[in-house]
Amino acid sequence: MSFDEQQDFARQVADLNKYGQALNRCESVDEVVSLTLEAMSLLFEFSYSTFVEVRDDDLRVVHSTNPNLVQGEPPSDLARRAQEAGETLVEQGTDAAVTADSDVTGALAVPARMGDEVTAVLVTRSQTVEEFGDEYIRPMEILATHAATAISNIRSRERLERAHRDLERRKEMIEMYDRLLRHDLGNDLQVIAGFADVVAGQVDGQTKEYAGKIQRAAESAADLIQRVGDLVSTLEAQDNPEPRDLGTVLGETVRDIEANYESLTIDFDAAEFDYQVYGGDLLDSVFTNIMSNAAVHNDGAIHVRVAPADVSPDEVTVCFGDDGGGVSPDLREDIFEMGVKGQESPGTGFGLGFVRALTESYGGSVSVAESDAGGAEFRVTLERV
Repeated sequence: MSFDEQQDFARQVADLNKYGQALNRCESVDEVVSLTLEAMSLLFEFSYSTFVEVRDDDLRVVHSTNPNLVQGEPPSDLARRAQEAGETLVEQGTDAAVTADSDVTGALAVPARMGDEVTAVLVTRSQTVEEFGDEYIRPMEILATHAATAISNIRSRERLERAHRDLERRKEMIEMYDRLLRHDLGNDLQVIAGFADVVAGQVDGQTKEYAGKIQRAAESAADLIQRVGDLVSTLEAQDNPEPRDLGTVLGETVRDIEANYESLTIDFDAAEFDYQVYGGDLLDSVFTNIMSNAAVHNDGAIHVRVAPADVSPDEVTVCFGDDGGGVSPDLREDIFEMGVKGQESPGTGFGLGFVRALTESYGGSVSVAESDAGGAEFRVTLERV
């Protein structure tokens, strides 16, 4: 590259960085597309520019100045190959054109990547450039990186907003049931327990025994209603998710669990969790519930391995795999529902429901499968900052 070319490249990079700052302020993918195409047109003066969005390996043209490409339709084969390869591709001559009668002489496809994930592909075709060298490829790759960062941030915000909306709807339903349970059923149970106590004091024999059972059942149901109410109050008090240091939160939780359960040994390395994630003040409660379950629901010594998995620019999954009895396959789908528990479980069935409600309020998810050791593996997926 000559001195003049170096000067031109430096000016181009400076202009691209300005566009990068503007892209990071975009509120929607459409804004990102518009600004990216503007940069491609003004900085490179290409004949045709196309922005292809990638979602779950599905490629669609969002906008193109090429009349042969239609918005919402699949792009050309060049864009697909660039996405699959994860690297910049160049075509020349007749291979560069979309149609046989086109006067396009060269084509360039640049994947916009965040880590290993391709979020978009920028495609340009020229009627004057026959060979795309570094003077075109390097600036286009810089622009693609800016676009990928902007799209990734927007998608993260959208996922969090959806999670918040879902949580609010769930809260409204829970609050309604809570009011009904506490007011209507709670009052009735108090009446039942009170009359049962009176009857027990006036009779003897088997009738007294039956009255005692009625009283204990009513008191147990009233206690369960109170616990549900406490859970609702806890969820209502949750603030919006904020950045949390995953390694620190996990490390403190592991120390507390090991101190409280002598039968439990935990294999954990904080260095494996050097990530910032979105969570609230009760993020540690999510981990505490899962790890303490391994000790409570298994007999004898239990070993738990805490490890990261499926790390991407947007998410990280924390896996808790134990060597206990595991979770029955027919229970795995329902175990995170409020009140659902195994037949041998001594608990109330609300712990894992609480785990799911909290995790989803942070924009994440939770699931359970069989661990490599034959026990249970709980997987908590959280949004990365």
